[in-house]
Amino acid sequence: MDYDGHCAEIFHQADLLASCLTEQATDLTTTVPSCPDWNLAQLLRHLGETHRWVENLVRTRATEPPPDTALRVLPRDTDRPPAEVAAWLTEGARLLADTLRSSGPDAEIWTPLPSGSPRFFARRMAHETVMHRADATLTLGRDFTVDRRVALDTLDEWMELGSLPQMFDYHPDRRELLGPGRTLHFHATNTPPEAAADWIVDLTGDTLAWRRTQEPAAVSVRAPLTDLLLLIYGRVPADNDTFEITGDAELLEFWLARVLFG
Repeated sequence: MDYDGHCAEIFHQADLLASCLTEQATDLTTTVPSCPDWNLAQLLRHLGETHRWVENLVRTRATEPPPDTALRVLPRDTDRPPAEVAAWLTEGARLLADTLRSSGPDAEIWTPLPSGSPRFFARRMAHETVMHRADATLTLGRDFTVDRRVALDTLDEWMELGSLPQMFDYHPDRRELLGPGRTLHFHATNTPPEAAADWIVDLTGDTLAWRRTQEPAAVSVRAPLTDLLLLIYGRVPADNDTFEITGDAELLEFWLARVLFG
């Protein structure tokens, strides 16, 4: 996916999420199983405020992080009807997408990880919205589907961010993952060969590493692409019939427990 694609996906995913809220009676106090500290109201507030936080950062060409209001503790109750929350969510997503397009991909701004341009936030916010749509969709008991190219890009970004050396500074316990013979293979079973939907996670060196390839590993996981996405992002457990696991299942569980992603 390119920059324009990421910008478009921010609004598209928010619009799909908004539709989930308005197509059926929705209780916004329902706990979100994949984010158990939040209910639906908190999940939606978090996403909408994050969109607005990033929009302000990009629009003002911030050279340092603004106040982190998007990550504050959010109240659990809400007196706003779902349709109103849905409209507020899509408004913020549209505003962010428009601001990203106006800024262009190469403006110099602060980013929390190496990049220093709106490219980082366009991709991150597209995938942030994808995954929180998954949270809401699963909470409402609906089937979660996502376009193949979006799912592939979301998984690639997860692998890229998770393998940055700085992650050891944020999460020192991830060094415990490293060790001889520790490799994991993820294969999407419902994609054509040209999608190259295979990921190797290599924990045998001094850093966490990954590559898009198919090769033997200590543990292999086969499942449809969307299910792999939900598994790797910690939205569903590995212990169901969706996943065909061969090899060292304990390594898989250890890795999943250490690399949780918000």
